[in-house]
Amino acid sequence: MGKKSALEIGGRTLQVSNLDKLMYPEAGFTKGNVIDYYIKASEFILPHLKDRPLTLKRYPDGVCGQHFYEKDAPSHTPDWIELATVPRKGRAGDIHYVMITDLASLVWAANLACLELHVFLARYPKIQQPTSIVFDLDPGDPADILDCARVSMWVRDLAQELGLQSLVKSSGSKGLQLYIPLNTAITYAKTQPFAKAIAEYLESKHPDRVQSRMAKELRKGKVFIDWSQNSEFKTTACVYSLRAKRERPYVSMPFTWDEVERACKKEDASVFFLEAGEALKRLEKLGDLFEPVLKLKQKLPAKFEKLIAGFKPVETEDTDPEPKPKSRINSRMKGLGDHTLKAYEAKRDFSQTKEPAPKKAAQKDGKQPLFVIQKHQASHLHYDFRLEMDGVLRSWAVPKGPPYTRAEKRLAMWVEDHPLSYARFEGIIAPGNYGAGTVMVWDIGTYEVIDGNFHKGKLHLVLHGKKLEGEWILVRSHRADNYGKQPWFLIKGGESMDPPKKEDRSVLTSRTMEEITADADAEWESNRAAKPRRRRLALK
Repeated sequence: MGKKSALEIGGRTLQVSNLDKLMYPEAGFTKGNVIDYYIKASEFILPHLKDRPLTLKRYPDGVCGQHFYEKDAPSHTPDWIELATVPRKGRAGDIHYVMITDLASLVWAANLACLELHVFLARYPKIQQPTSIVFDLDPGDPADILDCARVSMWVRDLAQELGLQSLVKSSGSKGLQLYIPLNTAITYAKTQPFAKAIAEYLESKHPDRVQSRMAKELRKGKVFIDWSQNSEFKTTACVYSLRAKRERPYVSMPFTWDEVERACKKEDASVFFLEAGEALKRLEKLGDLFEPVLKLKQKLPAKFEKLIAGFKPVETEDTDPEPKPKSRINSRMKGLGDHTLKAYEAKRDFSQTKEPAPKKAAQKDGKQPLFVIQKHQASHLHYDFRLEMDGVLRSWAVPKGPPYTRAEKRLAMWVEDHPLSYARFEGIIAPGNYGAGTVMVWDIGTYEVIDGNFHKGKLHLVLHGKKLEGEWILVRSHRADNYGKQPWFLIKGGESMDPPKKEDRSVLTSRTMEEITADADAEWESNRAAKPRRRRLALK
């Protein structure tokens, strides 16, 4: 195919470009092949995309290049593309998600190198009413997809005991995903604790094979049952979507339970890995095996609903190891993790420094987590990038500051956790103390996690700050440095942005570094009564 072409689809003329560009180099699979696959699979995939807000996961340079997410529809989105207006969680404004309603919109998304199609579990406009419960089964090395298959049958059997039918599909990566269709009025406040209870029960029955907690170090040789996917703003790879986890175009495909059982008996993992061409042949032969997910109506057992009164769904993707609950149903979602701030405390003499004392904060229900970037003139000028997680600020030192150009990468050195109260610390750390020098609150706001997990070594974030607005990615290197540590990198995701207009001033006090140094206050907030000439700007 040529580099540019026009397609007539449903009465619309679509301009498609770079059709010869390799998306999956190992397979020689081009963007033209991606578009062709989605056109041929459209009969089967469109019903599963209908009315579901879509997160665009774009790979402009193929699976070997940088990728980025777009929740908000790009500025160049045609006016005939349907959008779902969803309130932005925890802050003012809306997100305008793309919805794929017909073949033309599907081809438009594919032409943007949107290889993977990630959709809500709910249909618009009833975004708080999931139509299914999903279990994402992820094997921890050396466990594999056959271990996931065995665990999926345990989930299936337990669901059957509760009178519920289930269906299974490959993730298109290394695991399986099991769906329990509902298609009845229900909320995540009921579906998430149900999924959590199933995962915890199976872990109690098979502790050497199953893990219900997200911490990566707990998963070795086990299958992690990710129940947290049952959340209002999370998206899951749609059935029949291409995946971009490997250099071959594998597809997320459904299987019958007989096929799953045979694969386990024969120890044949290859059954679950189908490339685009094989997937199309299977669709032509068997049709849509996942059709019941769209139509089958089921309700959770009434007795179960009584057990989950008061349960609060998890709203973020950050889940550290938590103590094993005494009851898998009656436990509440407490602050997760075991961070004690001992490293922070050990490095400081609080009789000499006015930095906040080490105090872990309680988890804030229903609020977006905080991020802060502090400009710090210590022995070397750097920027401290901090994210609120589990009642503390996880922290990275970024020598060159945050990147603004898409795909630009900056070194980020992981340092000790800081207390949440440190987010508004601005002033002077006295000479002779750890980190002595001037500290400015350079930016502050809230953030969302749209992909990844701290323990996986990757966090794809959307920052909503006073200076920074958009996507950034924190990723841990697989290679150790000269000191045996695995460095992190901060990468600009999404679209590039211009440097902030007031890059050299504090977002709390509008002071420059020089002014903060001249004022010589130990902490601005503690001195603001004595210095009324400066107005402290509140975080909205």
